[in-house]
Amino acid sequence: MVYDIVIIGGGPAGYHAAIKAAHLGGKVALVEKGPIGGTCLNTGCIPAKTYLKNAEILEEVSKSENRGIVFKDPNASIDMERLVQYKNDVVMTLTNGVVGLLKSNNVDIYKGIGKLTKDRKVSIDDKETIEGEKIILAGGSKVANIGIKGIENPLVLTSDNIFNIKEIPKTLLIIGGGVIGVELASAFKSFGSEVIIVELMDRIVPNMDREISEFLKESLEEKGIKIITSTKIEEIKEENNKLTVSIDGQDNLIVDKALLSIGRAPDLRAIGEIDFEMVNGRIKVDEYMETSQNGIYAPGDINGIKMLAHAASKMGEIAAKNALGHREKINFNNIPHAIYTMPEVGTVGLTEEKAREKYDILVGKFPFVGNGRALASGQTRGFVKVIADKKYGEILGVHIIGIGAAELANEVAVLMEMEITIYEAGNIVHGHPSYGEALTEAINDCLGNAIHLPKLENI
Repeated sequence: MVYDIVIIGGGPAGYHAAIKAAHLGGKVALVEKGPIGGTCLNTGCIPAKTYLKNAEILEEVSKSENRGIVFKDPNASIDMERLVQYKNDVVMTLTNGVVGLLKSNNVDIYKGIGKLTKDRKVSIDDKETIEGEKIILAGGSKVANIGIKGIENPLVLTSDNIFNIKEIPKTLLIIGGGVIGVELASAFKSFGSEVIIVELMDRIVPNMDREISEFLKESLEEKGIKIITSTKIEEIKEENNKLTVSIDGQDNLIVDKALLSIGRAPDLRAIGEIDFEMVNGRIKVDEYMETSQNGIYAPGDINGIKMLAHAASKMGEIAAKNALGHREKINFNNIPHAIYTMPEVGTVGLTEEKAREKYDILVGKFPFVGNGRALASGQTRGFVKVIADKKYGEILGVHIIGIGAAELANEVAVLMEMEITIYEAGNIVHGHPSYGEALTEAINDCLGNAIHLPKLENI
C-alpha cells in the first residue's frame, strides 16, 4: 500500500502531523519505536510537571501556618513509589488518549524503528517496508552526552530514568543548569535532597533574559540549592556506592546520584540511507519544513530550530499541510518558553540584551508584591518585565518570573502574534484581582503610566 504521508516518530511533531494530515484527507501511516507521545509526554515535560506539582504542594504546606492552617502533624514527606505510580498513570492516560486520537482519524500505527531506504521507502525494524508519496521525519531528540570521564556510571541518571527511581537521593548533583536541570533541582530539593547544580556557563538558564536568570538563581539559593557556575566537571568516579566528582579549581563533590542535564540532541536514526544537508548535527530545513530532499520534511527536535514540544507540534502541522500541497510557514519569534520552578518563569520574544542590539527600546517593570492576588496568595516574589520598541510601541519581549508566569506568557504570545502595541495593550482591562493585572501595569510602565507604581522622582 502507498500512503499519502508516512511519518517516522510519534512525538509531538509526529502525531500532530499525522492528525493534521488526516484532517486534510490524507491517508497516513505513523511509525514509532516506543510509546506514542515522545520525550515530552513520557520522560520529559509531563513527568517533570507531575513531580513539580508535588514540590509546590510541599512548599504550600510549609507556609500554611502563616495563613492560619495548622496541621496536627505538620511533617510531610514523599513516598516515591506512589509518586512514580501516579506519574505513570498520568503518562498512560495521555499516551492512550493520543493513540485514541490517531485511531479515530484512521492513522495506521506501525511499531518499530523506522528508517529511510535508498529508494525513499520506510523500513520498519528491517523486516517490513511501507511507502509514502511524502515522508515526514519526526524522530525527535535524545539525551545529549558530554565527554566527562565516568559519565556512563549507572549512578549518573538522565531524564530517561530519573523519573523511575524509588528512593530520594540524599545528595543529588545536577550537571547543567538549563530548564530541566533547574526544574528537577527544585523538585528534589523539596523532596528532601541536598542539591548542587554545576553549570559551565556564567549563569543558569543562560538563554533567558539576564535579569530573570539572576533572580531565579537567587530564589533557588534561598531554598538551599547550591549553584556553581563557570565551572567544568573533569571526572566522575564511583567509590563505596557514591560518586566522587572532580571539579575544575574546586574541592571534590561526593554525592549519591547525579543527573546529566545538558540538553538534548537530534535523534537521526530515521534518516537511514538517505543523505541530507545538515547543520551542526541537525537536519537542515527551509521555512516550509522541507529538507534538501524534495518531498521529505523534518519538523520538531530533529531540525534543532526550537527544541520545545509546543514548537514541534506546530512544526508538525505545518509540515503536514505543506506535504499535502499547502505553502505555510511558522513564526518562531512569538513562541513562549516556560520554566516550572518556584517561582515560575515565562518568556516570549527578545531578551533585553538582544533587543538593545537592534532597537531603541522602552523597558517597563512591575513587581508581584504590588499585585493584589499575588499578595492574597502569599506569592509576591518576582516581576513582569516588558520590552518595547520606542518608535512604534511594538512589544519585542516579555519576561516574567513569579506566580502564574507560564500561563501569562501565553497571553503575551497572543498580543505579540496579533501585533498589538503597548499603546493598545495598556488599555486592556483585566479582571480584578488577577495576576494578569501585573502585565498591564508593566506595559504601562513602559510609557510611565503605571497606576500602582510610585513616581520615583517624588520619593
